Amino acid sequence: MGIMLAFGVYAQGTPEDDVRAVITRLFKGMQLGDSAMVRSTFSGDVQFVTIASNKDGLSSRHTEKNAVPFLKAVGTPHAEAWNEEIWNLNVNIDGSLAQAWCDYAFYVDRKFSHCGVDAFLLHKEKEGWKIFHLADTRRPAPCLIPKEIEARYK
Repeated sequence: MGIMLAFGVYAQGTPEDDVRAVITRLFKGMQLGDSAMVRSTFSGDVQFVTIASNKDGLSSRHTEKNAVPFLKAVGTPHAEAWNEEIWNLNVNIDGSLAQAWCDYAFYVDRKFSHCGVDAFLLHKEKEGWKIFHLADTRRPAPCLIPKEIEARYK
């Protein structure tokens, strides 16, 4: 009886672990080209914002007000896997609101594409945590990618 009770305690994740699992599922779905898996991480009214520099070096912002273009891109067959590696994932939660922030490097198969940060806002819905806002920065350099991640793509 004591062993079963101890197992039950260890099997339960924290809310922070649950948020991390949603983010992990998003990137696994991207890697597999599985738009249904990716869709399962989003609320119905998810919004995407990308901050990048334009060709003149000025900051620009692009907003998508729904997931359709992104899901179509993920689900359209492509020969190369999309590998988004993340580190320094920090999660903060207050009730049913979570904020997560991490560094990332994006690879098309084994070829480096860009890096930046991902900033997620999630809401704990009836089905669990769902991303309702995803913002990212994108740049080709400078990127301080951990050595163990770089080693996976050499």
